Amino acid sequence: MGFVEDFQASLESVPAMLQRNYSLMRDLDKSLLGVRQQNEQRCEQEIEDIRRGIESGSITPDASLIRFSDEALDEQKHCIRIADEKVTLAVQAYDMVDAHIQQLDRYMRKLEELRQERELAAGADNAAGVSNTDANTRSGRAAESGRGGRKKSRLTAEPPGVELELPVDPNEPTYCICNQVSFGKMVACDNANCKIEWFHFDCVGLKEQPKGKWYCPNCVGMQKRRKSK
Repeated sequence: MGFVEDFQASLESVPAMLQRNYSLMRDLDKSLLGVRQQNEQRCEQEIEDIRRGIESGSITPDASLIRFSDEALDEQKHCIRIADEKVTLAVQAYDMVDAHIQQLDRYMRKLEELRQERELAAGADNAAGVSNTDANTRSGRAAESGRGGRKKSRLTAEPPGVELELPVDPNEPTYCICNQVSFGKMVACDNANCKIEWFHFDCVGLKEQPKGKWYCPNCVGMQKRRKSK
């Protein structure tokens, strides 16, 4: 498979991976909205209680002693954690798309280099052919050693989809138990706490998209160990 086909194969998993990130972000949005509304109501009630306490004299109007309850502060911290998770998912989605764009740019530059090399080689073959024809006309002999057949055969034998070992972008995210970049068909582990998340079909022995929930070998092993305890 040539590098263009490899790139096309790597794109197949992108929509599913983006859809998963966006779905998680929507769920976090709903969770954040609920916690924030609950915290706003709690804080408003506590502010009202403090105001009444100051008016009645049961609370000293000292700003250093007045604070929200631990429950209210924990809810606010939870809102911050949810917001941080959303940012992380958004950055992952951006990095994933950016990595494929950079990869496409490299492939396009390589294709242009191949095109220029073949044009130069074809020009050299044509020049050699003209020179050999002139030599044959003058000498009346078939110039076996002078023709450009050897070089031309080497070019025509080269498949159009030549395979190349391209350098991997060090900033491109890696996945799967093989710790490689995204390519081909991939499947996501349904364990929300899975450290790897995405796996290549071949690496986990899959031929087609699994039906229902699917868990990677690491998560399955952890579940078995927990049950055995």
